[in-house]
Amino acid sequence: MPTSNGEVLLHDRVANHVAALIEAGALRGGQRAPSVRKLSAQMKVSPATVVLGYSQLQARGLLEARPQSGHYVKTPPRAALAEPRATTAAAGSARVKLGDRVTGLYRSMRDPSIVPLGAACLSADLLPLTRLNQSAVVATRTSAGGGALYDPLPGNATLRTHIARRAVDHGASVRRDDVIVTSGAIEAIQLCLRAVAKPGDAVVVERPTYFGGLRLLEEIGLRAVEVPTHPAMGMDLDALESALVRHKAKACLTVPNFSNPLGTLMSDEAKAALVDIMSRRQVPLIESDVYGDLCHDENRPRSAKAFDRDGWVMSCSSFSKSLAPGYRVGWAIPGRFYDRVDELKFTYTGASAPLPQMTIADFLDSGGYDRHLRLLRRRISTQVSAGRDAIARHFPAGTRVSRPHGGFLLWVELPRGCVSAVQLQRRALARGISIAPGPIFAARDGFDNCFRLSCGYPWSDILDRAIATLGTLARGGPPSHGQTSVPGVQSS
Repeated sequence: MPTSNGEVLLHDRVANHVAALIEAGALRGGQRAPSVRKLSAQMKVSPATVVLGYSQLQARGLLEARPQSGHYVKTPPRAALAEPRATTAAAGSARVKLGDRVTGLYRSMRDPSIVPLGAACLSADLLPLTRLNQSAVVATRTSAGGGALYDPLPGNATLRTHIARRAVDHGASVRRDDVIVTSGAIEAIQLCLRAVAKPGDAVVVERPTYFGGLRLLEEIGLRAVEVPTHPAMGMDLDALESALVRHKAKACLTVPNFSNPLGTLMSDEAKAALVDIMSRRQVPLIESDVYGDLCHDENRPRSAKAFDRDGWVMSCSSFSKSLAPGYRVGWAIPGRFYDRVDELKFTYTGASAPLPQMTIADFLDSGGYDRHLRLLRRRISTQVSAGRDAIARHFPAGTRVSRPHGGFLLWVELPRGCVSAVQLQRRALARGISIAPGPIFAARDGFDNCFRLSCGYPWSDILDRAIATLGTLARGGPPSHGQTSVPGVQSS
């Protein structure tokens, strides 16, 4: 922009220079722009001048800033990606037989050289590790026994008080003594299933649903009754009620808030109707709320437990997805089944490790968790958007992708003519990239053209290249080349 005497300001020169590179195709949509430091040296201007120039390009819609990653060329507008289609489910119940279908995924989770697009876990860069370590020191110094002694059931009293207060804040009527601390949410779900069902019984699940829950059904010997699920609205409640009657189901296992893998958020009205159905039928509702805190805005959705008046909702959650996966601190609020879950917890594990509980309790005492969530929500929202944009750029026309408002998972539905999800998984692993293929999210066959993608790591050129490689592999073509590994990956 010229000044009154006709001169062009320095930051305008920076903006015009980068805009010309974009127009000439030297910088393409999704590509990272030169760093502030690099461009400052190239154009012999101050870093502050480059920042002003980049701000101008953001206002013009040519660049976007990504936290802790830099500035990227915005992708030209294109047709919005459609959401995946609503699922269907075959009549009848089925024995779950995932067998070796998840083995490859588990192995890839343990390999730090693999780009972690298949693992539902957050990067260590997004976790408040320094502050947690400080809380661990406080807990060790101030507790009797320094955390080395048994912590009697049902768990650390301070931690359970915090969990109950947070549940009340989200609309549920919960007391400290309603909470049982577990070793992660998966143990909480297992205890709840064992409390209300025995081998051979039927349990209603969403289709698709988290393969970890299906593995529990398989190990316990339960039959799965799959209910159609819509990516925007959640479980088909008419089909649910019909399944409860037809199969005499002993429980329903569901994820109302940002489900895994679809990312579905059920409305409050749908949650209330769901709880009403289960209460009228007197069938336990086992709810996993592990992603509830990871909404992409400040409006944390209410859990199904918030609508429970008769104790039929058994709510399960943990801090594994939002704070400290390695601590394995989860909990169950099992309602009218409290005594049975408490007994099973004592039978199987006796008690959960006390030091992680005390550490998280201190972190909650300080207000650190809420501050962490505010930052984390913004970051994962940005990462999910970047992942969707990359799929739009690199995958074939007709690809459908979920549009979650919380969590960090995407469900991708490939169009006809692409390779199967299992083939894509195999080819991607050969290139050092993991994905979670669709068939492992169903008790019966299906979802051969779908896979789950994790956006749990800060966006980078490495991740963009990995998705570009996936897009090429999905078409059946030769993979792109270039280093794609991300070090320090942990499984989840």
